[in-house]
Amino acid sequence: MIVVKTEISGLTKFRTGKVRDVYDLGDELLIIATDRISAYDVVMPNGIPDKGRVLTQLSLFWFDLTQDIVKNHLITADIQDIISKLESCGITNAKEYEQVLEGRSMIVRKAEPFPVECIVRGYISGSAWKEYKQLLDNAKDGMVDLHGVVLPSNLVESDKLPQPIFTPSTKEEVGTHDVNISQEKMIQILGAECAEELINKSLAIYAKAAEYALKHGIIIADTKFEFGRFGEEVILIDEVLTPDSSRFWDVETYKPGGSQPSFDKQYVRDWLDSIGFNREPPAPKLPDEVIRRTSEKYREAYRRLVGKELK
Repeated sequence: MIVVKTEISGLTKFRTGKVRDVYDLGDELLIIATDRISAYDVVMPNGIPDKGRVLTQLSLFWFDLTQDIVKNHLITADIQDIISKLESCGITNAKEYEQVLEGRSMIVRKAEPFPVECIVRGYISGSAWKEYKQLLDNAKDGMVDLHGVVLPSNLVESDKLPQPIFTPSTKEEVGTHDVNISQEKMIQILGAECAEELINKSLAIYAKAAEYALKHGIIIADTKFEFGRFGEEVILIDEVLTPDSSRFWDVETYKPGGSQPSFDKQYVRDWLDSIGFNREPPAPKLPDEVIRRTSEKYREAYRRLVGKELK
């Protein structure tokens, strides 16, 4: 069953993202990860089988593994608990939504999100590599200043960094590219104490996850976290360490000096590039082969990290 759109009669939609549909339950939220997929900030017309379930189940796995570092927003992902909650909200036909919700939904605390994406990079790739190359001409004493982070000037694409770095960005509206900022700018936005807490928690989560993943044949090249305030506490929200929020590489095929094959939407991006897609909506319909291979990559990432097949 491919789910690209959800509508739960009687519930108010809190937000519709590129992938997730979020419903308002008062002090809580119902988050449903659909099978929608976007590339270049454009949502494709057809979905990827099991993608939403992979995102949800992987997030649950990482929430559990990192709860000693930071609390998270999860209340429950048990389908019967979710159905009961919907019934308590007056949704008398809640059981009719069970097939849509199972494995791809969770009820979470409604936190106040911080307006900053917390990005940790263990390897230089993507937008960081592009910016790094642009800064090389102005390198001083063999070092490059990347938004306040000093890096050696002899790195090649996909190189492992001397140590993981924190490179925040602003959190923009859907369809708008986030903007990379310095840690100093982050401090101006959040205050020094809050910024330091988010930086330390982000680096600690990445360190633990990267070490775990490496033992299971996956390099976490970079990832982004979102945090929110719940009462007096800072908690981890949204998804965490999935192929949509992270760059996963295969240890066996990793070779610095160029871009790396990844466990995400690479097949989609490659196909769009091959047809000369102008990166503006509407997006073309994806071929069956691209859909199949993309689904396989998402499921493989889950299997390797969790150690079992997606149910």
